[in-house]
Amino acid sequence: MLGGRLEECGTDPVTGFFRDGCCSSGPEDLGSHTVCAVVTSEFLSYQEYIGNDLSTPRPEYGFAGLRAGDRWCVVASRWLQAYEAGLASPVVLAATNERALDIVGLQALLENAVDVPADPSSLE
Repeated sequence: MLGGRLEECGTDPVTGFFRDGCCSSGPEDLGSHTVCAVVTSEFLSYQEYIGNDLSTPRPEYGFAGLRAGDRWCVVASRWLQAYEAGLASPVVLAATNERALDIVGLQALLENAVDVPADPSSLE
């Protein structure tokens, strides 16, 4: 998203559609798991409320459940829903795939970025 190499989003727990720690995406990623979010308790509660429970462990999928502070590649449309509800989690732009811009506006991501470059105009 910042124009360079896509940085790692998280490995504890291991995130990403491909479970490679990055918000990499491809044609098989229909949900667009492209926003690297630092999840908050409010964001997790909202996700559960809208039917996207990210907190409950699912051992059958090797998923321990998320806790506030975890970094996770979230579905762009789910992040946007939280943003529109005033419950967006912080975003790590350097680890967010530019494909997220197909769904989420740059301004919304910038408003919630925790790694804004010195010159944000370079993102436009």
